[in-house]
Amino acid sequence: MSMWRTILLAIVLTVSSQGLQAVDLQGHRGARGLLPENTLPGFAGALAIGVSTLELDLAMTADRQLLVMHDPVFEPKLARDPDGDWLAGDSATVRSMTLAQAQRYDVGRLNPSHRYARRFPEQVAVDGTPAPTLAQVFDLVERANNRRVRFNVEIKLRPDAPDATWPPREFAAAVVELVRARGLGERVTVQSFDWRALAAIQQLAPEIETAYLSVDQDWLSNLQTGRGGASPWLGGLDIDDFGGSAARAVREAGGSIWSPYHLEVDARRIAEARALGLRVIVWTVNERERMRELVAMGVDGIITDYPDRLRLVLAELGVELPPPTPVD
Repeated sequence: MSMWRTILLAIVLTVSSQGLQAVDLQGHRGARGLLPENTLPGFAGALAIGVSTLELDLAMTADRQLLVMHDPVFEPKLARDPDGDWLAGDSATVRSMTLAQAQRYDVGRLNPSHRYARRFPEQVAVDGTPAPTLAQVFDLVERANNRRVRFNVEIKLRPDAPDATWPPREFAAAVVELVRARGLGERVTVQSFDWRALAAIQQLAPEIETAYLSVDQDWLSNLQTGRGGASPWLGGLDIDDFGGSAARAVREAGGSIWSPYHLEVDARRIAEARALGLRVIVWTVNERERMRELVAMGVDGIITDYPDRLRLVLAELGVELPPPTPVD
């Protein structure tokens, strides 16, 4: 038996001994490693590969339309202006634009001169692609006749830049209004690094699941461990009051899903979260070996830029896979 087969067998036996469970296969921004992020082509690609959840980000325009994009502005790394030229700097905030103005930008290709493009050499460009609305994503899934796939929508806020976006409660209310109008309350999860938005969702629509994102890195920290006082990201909570345990803080906030940066979890932390009654969905995992490790640890879901890679790993481990549903 070859070495890789021996390793794989060991992993399968380990997971099987713990009770193999379904894993929520989430396509990050659709399938960012393969197709333009947060676009209809990207989501169509993820559906064709076969995911259980489409993960995406939200901004809100001046006319209160929910636009699928990661940042509160269009950036030079992935946007061209209405004349087809790469942006020289950030655009005005989406909050200050109408939907018609925002959808004149082309986000179908990564800027080849930007280092961000080098992170995703497999991404296939689809020129002439605007940022879609959340309603358009719902329409796409309906056309695919996929009645199982879920939506993990992230309300993008920054407490340190409050004027860049709508306030948390108004933003949350717009999400709730659309989700209820489309009858998708049981298929939508709302996630955020800004836990104020999640508190608003829980108050306005208890039927909609919330996922509490966490990270404690130099490049972003909403937990702010050891800094003293409540983090502005955590809705009044101080992580140090919980011994630095994000899982305990999520439980205190009334959450049922903890969504940590994958390098900040291990078997002990996952076990702690499980003991608190939480599900654990990790982000953003692109290496196959790390996917296998996390499945063996018992995570409930994995968010990835490469849903094709995760499908292969889950297939090797004998985990049931969501059906592909191709759509134009």
